[in-house]
Amino acid sequence: MANSFYALRGTAFAKVIAVLISALLSLNLAMNSILYSGEEADPGDYKNVILLIGDGMGFNHLYWMEQKYGVDANIFTMAQYVGGSKTQSSSAYVTDSAAGGTALACGTRTTNGALGVFPQDQFGVTYVAMNLCELAQSYGKMTGVVTSDDNSGATPSSFSAHVYDRDEKEEITRQQIEESGIDLIWAHNNGLVTDDWANEYGWTLVNNNAEFAALEEGERSFGAFDGNLWNTDTGADSPNLSTLTEKAIDMLDDDEDGFFLMVEGAHIDKHSHNQDPENMLPSAYEFDQACRIALEYAAEREDTLVVITADHETGAISLEDDGSFQYNSGSHSGVVVPLAIYGSDNFVQDGEHIKNKEVSRRIAMAMGAAPDEFPYAVKQ
Repeated sequence: MANSFYALRGTAFAKVIAVLISALLSLNLAMNSILYSGEEADPGDYKNVILLIGDGMGFNHLYWMEQKYGVDANIFTMAQYVGGSKTQSSSAYVTDSAAGGTALACGTRTTNGALGVFPQDQFGVTYVAMNLCELAQSYGKMTGVVTSDDNSGATPSSFSAHVYDRDEKEEITRQQIEESGIDLIWAHNNGLVTDDWANEYGWTLVNNNAEFAALEEGERSFGAFDGNLWNTDTGADSPNLSTLTEKAIDMLDDDEDGFFLMVEGAHIDKHSHNQDPENMLPSAYEFDQACRIALEYAAEREDTLVVITADHETGAISLEDDGSFQYNSGSHSGVVVPLAIYGSDNFVQDGEHIKNKEVSRRIAMAMGAAPDEFPYAVKQ
């Protein structure tokens, strides 16, 4: 990373910038967040939390999927409450996935393109924003990140790294491997992780169905799979998103302190950028199957919160007078996205709309954070 800002940390230039940023950020901390003390908090109301994010998923993506497959979406039929999340970043009304993911992971809105950092300290010189995986770890919980995207995609990176630029894929992957403390990261293969590197930091690297099936509980694992994880049939020797979700829950749920799991269906967004319903619809269907698995698991227990939402909508899909659906854009929009809840009567009510950053704040409180404390700032 010789050409990145990371190479400047510790230099005189970085120290001067740190002083200036620290003064600015201190105001933000006073208003919006608490410097994390490292003290153990009381357990929250929920042993387990599963957050599922349909990247780019608006209500009309799901209604279109229901029409296509002749089914009722599990997100609507199995969730107890369905409200909405208002998605925007600190720099724009329309968020990108990096800032949208950061709001859902860290409880703060940040600049488009940035991951896991405060907008006042986008380079993370002085502080970074604690994400929900790190918060869960501070409570002794196991943690997992599952996605159909590359491990260095914007949404999984929001829960596992802190960088000023979402394109810093090498630095994101380094932080995931060397610093994240996460118990499992399963994703599409970005070509950066090697067996030697993974093993050096205590990971088992898995690349295919046989290696995936052989994983045992308590084994720390990094999945780097080829194939279309977003589809029921991946077209390769790899599991799909719902299979990944089911096994991730099984791998994490024996911890006496519980777990936090984030699952992302990334390709609702990717196919919507191409205005490609032929592939978007099966990706929405497969994500809904992953949601079904999480909701079924929670329905058998009284200690698990399931939250289903999106980082933003992509495509500005509309319902036409003839009952058909249509893309009106190949970009993100600022419309309210679904927020479905199982396991809580006071997270959100039917039809209620809350800010995207409030979603993660309420998850943090469910795990034990005191009201109005999260987001936490962590010193670099």
